[in-house]
Amino acid sequence: MKKIMLVVLLSAALCSCSQKQTDRKAEQKGDVLAKVGAASISQGDFYNDLKSLPDYARQMFEGENGKEKFLDEIVKKEILYQQALKEGLDKDPKFSKKVEDFKKLTLVSELLQKEIMSKAKVSDSDVKDYYSKHKQDFTTTSQIKASHLLVKTEAEAEKVLARLKKGEKFEAIAKEVSIDKPSAAHGGDLGYFSRGQMVPEFERAAMGLKVGEISNPVKTPFGFHIIKVTDKKIGPVIEFDKVKDIIFQRLSGEKQKEAFDNYVTELKKNFKVEINKDALAKISMEKEKTENPQPAPNEAQQK
Repeated sequence: MKKIMLVVLLSAALCSCSQKQTDRKAEQKGDVLAKVGAASISQGDFYNDLKSLPDYARQMFEGENGKEKFLDEIVKKEILYQQALKEGLDKDPKFSKKVEDFKKLTLVSELLQKEIMSKAKVSDSDVKDYYSKHKQDFTTTSQIKASHLLVKTEAEAEKVLARLKKGEKFEAIAKEVSIDKPSAAHGGDLGYFSRGQMVPEFERAAMGLKVGEISNPVKTPFGFHIIKVTDKKIGPVIEFDKVKDIIFQRLSGEKQKEAFDNYVTELKKNFKVEINKDALAKISMEKEKTENPQPAPNEAQQK
């Protein structure tokens, strides 16, 4: 099984040795290390394949014996490749479709790298500037003070939420309907609590609310809650070095999305796109129907 996995890993991570012989001849560099039938494996092939491996896989071929082991894996892959050609698997329509899909995805990736990734770079000054302007986003909340009301069903919670949106007082409704009697007696007030004191669902919802904000219905093992945050005790600002990578990822994502959206918007001006809404309406997203599509009634009658 381990041997099979090595070959599979090479097949998935590398592409140079799975080309046809005519393609490889143009790429060969250095001495020929091995021959498999009419195909040759050069030093260039060896190094290209080795560079294509992820670090964790490359570690399996360290040391003097590693060179022979790695070459043996390349040879095995070439043997399997040639056998697949002998069996005509490259003529299978499913294979052709996969090749075309891979080609399309690779070209799209190359285009995005050229037009988006290279033009949406984030500098160190961008990261520092964001941190200085958004320090409130990097403070730790040490304690939250919240009120809640608890009901048995989501329908009940939705009715309560509707009453709150109309302007009814949270405390009054909590005293009237909440099944958490100890807190209901105090208008739903739970006092201050820290992380880990409440069930995870309740804590996540409360942490995401601003002071004075009321949540949508939150389901926990106890029922459905409506939560109102009444105060937050804020801790110190997290140091820049501890969050700079997070900021970089956030800014990179935002810049790339903006660049992508703008680029595609401009491209659409040069392409005529027509959507067949009638045909789209017939498509079912249900798994069982998409896996076994049935003809439309009019198509069945024609047959």
